[in-house]
Amino acid sequence: MKSIFPLLTLLALTTAVARADEPYHFLKEIPLTGDGGWDYLSVDSDAHRLYVSHGTKVLVVDLTSDTVTGEITNTPGVHGIAIAPKLNRGYVSAGRANQVNIVDLATLQTTATVATGQNPDCILFEPGQNEVYAFNGRSKSATVIAADTGKVVATIPEGGKPEFAQADPDANRVFNNIEDTSELVAIDTKTHTIANRWPIAPGESASGMAIDVKNHHLFLGCDNKLMAMVDDTTGKIVATVPIGEGVDANAFDPGTQLAFASCGDGTTTIAKEDGNTLTVVQTLKTERSARTMTIDPVTHKIYLASAKFDAPEPGQRRGKIVPGTFKILVYGLDQK
Repeated sequence: MKSIFPLLTLLALTTAVARADEPYHFLKEIPLTGDGGWDYLSVDSDAHRLYVSHGTKVLVVDLTSDTVTGEITNTPGVHGIAIAPKLNRGYVSAGRANQVNIVDLATLQTTATVATGQNPDCILFEPGQNEVYAFNGRSKSATVIAADTGKVVATIPEGGKPEFAQADPDANRVFNNIEDTSELVAIDTKTHTIANRWPIAPGESASGMAIDVKNHHLFLGCDNKLMAMVDDTTGKIVATVPIGEGVDANAFDPGTQLAFASCGDGTTTIAKEDGNTLTVVQTLKTERSARTMTIDPVTHKIYLASAKFDAPEPGQRRGKIVPGTFKILVYGLDQK
């Protein structure tokens, strides 16, 4: 009988090489308090802060100590927060209140509220026109707010349910996924009108979106387990890669040219952009429910929210969150 040790050694070396080729690895967990669901996460690299929507408030995590140092409260049905650094303001979409809360980032206190359409969800700051876009899920519209005065300057009908959005200030465009029609819209930020409406086939029902402003690419997380790379000047799908099930968020790191798609099945797909090609370089194992994500482009770390759930009752899609299990998972590049 031949020895199996050479074969085992070869398998071990193959596994080691495969792991070495995978750029991201687990770094730590940041435990968070409180119960309830969550949605968007946002990083402010300059302030070293992570903002985490959670239940009826936003938790503020200091990324130098990885601890919660404050809260933005009274934001019922909170979805996300957009940051305007030069104004030292945050803008929080409070879905159940049908409003955006304007927040002083020094004190974390709400200084004003702005009425929007029904169920504002995704929210972003567009620096080109110094405006905030709140995308209203039930009203199928976008409310545009002057960042400095807090006044509504436009309401844009979108013809479908909006999801994630991204801005390209140099092109005077805001791009938005329309989930229920499987379309991508391009909004002219000067006229507040829809300049283009593009189908995303073979992708379906995109939720997450990231942008590579330099190369004019969007990365869409599609419900049929695809990440689509789109030329944002033509609307053409130039590449797709397979991803996991239950995608919610996407991210892009201009420093590494890596695109990410975080999925509720416990995987995050990481793909390398090279011209008009997109190649999967890693399927990162995370945790089930870790579907929302953001990236710090300075440190290249990605942050995903996660929690444990009870077994669902008959007819329920998922069970209740187990108290005390909500946390942030942190992954980063190998240090060489």
